[in-house]
Amino acid sequence: MTDVIAQRVAAARRGSNPSVIGRMKSGWLMIGETQPLPGYCQLLADPVVPTINDLHGEARAQYLADMAAVGDALLAVTGAVRINYETWCNLAPSLHTHIVPRYASEDPEKATRPAGTVYDYDAARPSSLEQDGAFMEAMRRFLFLAQDVINL
Repeated sequence: MTDVIAQRVAAARRGSNPSVIGRMKSGWLMIGETQPLPGYCQLLADPVVPTINDLHGEARAQYLADMAAVGDALLAVTGAVRINYETWCNLAPSLHTHIVPRYASEDPEKATRPAGTVYDYDAARPSSLEQDGAFMEAMRRFLFLAQDVINL
């Protein structure tokens, strides 16, 4: 059975995934299904591979460059003070990275710990075009102007 990341990539290719912010050179940038912190995104590798170690040469460098470009965009668009990058591939064994903006306004007890350990992602507000459309468009504009996202 195909894992959820591979399913999301397939839907993005078909143009039927409303979470897509844009097509990066190495994969798909998507808004997180929930928003434990505003602006939480994921970068999904395309083609789908199990881990970063399955990418080589330019493909590996491009994935890492795309991750950093998303972080730059998040810093500019959200006003975050730093970005956390989490690439685990444990539950869904297809390469994807959680890209999480961190804010000065966070509770100090949470601010220095990994977001996935201190925020309940399942209970967080679901993302929606209505609430997050302006954020998604701002990310597209920033990344398109930087030529890091392919115009869809």
